Amino acid sequence: MKKIQLEILGLSSSQSQTGSFALVLGERDGNRRLPIIIGMFEAQSIAIQIEKINPNRPLTHDLFKSFAEQMDVKVTEILISDLKEGVFYSKIMCTNGTTDFELDARPSDAIAIGLRFGVPIYTVESVLSEAGIILSDLEDEEEESEEMAVKSSSTSSSTSTSKESLSQTSVDELNKMLNEALEKEDYERAAKIRDELNKRN
Repeated sequence: MKKIQLEILGLSSSQSQTGSFALVLGERDGNRRLPIIIGMFEAQSIAIQIEKINPNRPLTHDLFKSFAEQMDVKVTEILISDLKEGVFYSKIMCTNGTTDFELDARPSDAIAIGLRFGVPIYTVESVLSEAGIILSDLEDEEEESEEMAVKSSSTSSSTSTSKESLSQTSVDELNKMLNEALEKEDYERAAKIRDELNKRN
């Protein structure tokens, strides 16, 4: 079974399903895209890991990682293995050093866990040929890259205004705001504040 490596290209609120998100994966050595609709919690968990935000309390996927590490289990890769009646199936490939084993999981959970272990994401040709989208020209690709900015929430009010107000805030105040956002578990705001702080360094 030939595996095809994927990479995360973007995460955006779904136009078709309220409260859902579109996770777009891209073929590493090709031009096919694999969009997967996922839930809000899983989208937030994936976005937090991509943005390198440390939540005050561990999320479910962080808990899985801690538990696995305590049991000397390592995740080696994520495989989106099948597509049946429009539903994606995936496997988390694991090892304890002596035995290799796999766990069935939803792709959203598998990818959130895979990101925490820093392992590659794969699929198979049958899935990509059935559900993959080929970008026909460069213009489409540019439009998609603009639309697929990583978001951890479906609602973001006047982004430009908030960026302007953050740019006029002192570093001490930004650090205070960052801590408050993390305490409230408002990870979208925390990511924006962190980005502003990174610009100042």
